[in-house]
Amino acid sequence: MFPYLQEIYQFPYPDYRFMPGGNYSPPYSEGWWLRSNGALESDERYRLPAQQRLTFVLVHGSWADAHFWDGVAAVLHSQGHAVYTPEYAGHGKDPNKDVTHAMITKSVVDFITKLNLRNFVLVGHSFGGTVIQKVAEQVSDRIKRLVFWDAFVLKDGESVANEFSPQMRKGFEQLRAGSKDDTIMLPFPLFRDFFVNTATLEEAKRMYAGITPEPAKPLFEKLDLKAFYALPTPKSYVYFYQDNALPQGEGFGWHPHMSIRLGQSRLIVGDGDHFTDTRTRPAMMAQKFYEAGRD
Repeated sequence: MFPYLQEIYQFPYPDYRFMPGGNYSPPYSEGWWLRSNGALESDERYRLPAQQRLTFVLVHGSWADAHFWDGVAAVLHSQGHAVYTPEYAGHGKDPNKDVTHAMITKSVVDFITKLNLRNFVLVGHSFGGTVIQKVAEQVSDRIKRLVFWDAFVLKDGESVANEFSPQMRKGFEQLRAGSKDDTIMLPFPLFRDFFVNTATLEEAKRMYAGITPEPAKPLFEKLDLKAFYALPTPKSYVYFYQDNALPQGEGFGWHPHMSIRLGQSRLIVGDGDHFTDTRTRPAMMAQKFYEAGRD
């Protein structure tokens, strides 16, 4: 049994104008992935006791879609956890790139409420951190813990772009201005150095072939986060030392620059970059998420 329930759509709500024609299908067979990566679902030795199993909702970041989580979700599922990977507006099979941050948030909130998910660990990666901040404002009573993996934790009134260095912001603004549909496509040299710096060149090229232009508007929208900072929801931050997607230094970066904003929180660290390890070391990723999400 693959970790995605057959009845779950990437866009599970009826009022959004675009609904994909088919169910969510992973791009590889379960048996091939499990044999290749050591997640032996049929082997009970890999399954945790029932009382230690969790429910995860994994929210991807920019230049990605729900398939970003395929390997990690397979490992978590093989251990007995329930795993959900919602897709959101402007990504995956959705051809409409003219989306707002509120539309993206609504995608995830509607997914959670339609399936009546409760007591789950909500994980956000990169831009997905801003999504889970806003999702938590609406469904905090359903969430067991928030986990930010090298993710933006915006201050009230900030945008993602506010956290870029001046040089980085200027570069993104130029890429946005050069697009015909208000999107930003990462040039390969930037993707290689910032997102997949620990990968081999061949791995980097394969991952780059799977990314698509990112809707620009949500990256520049300033978010009202007053309600988020009043929430008592437990929080964790997962930080990878080699993640170079944001410049590391005073006033920038993931940790402690972002993580400290969570106040009392659990810190989990590891080796890895921004993208590569979901593909090459999904078992390690699954363990970090479990450490971040467990009691």
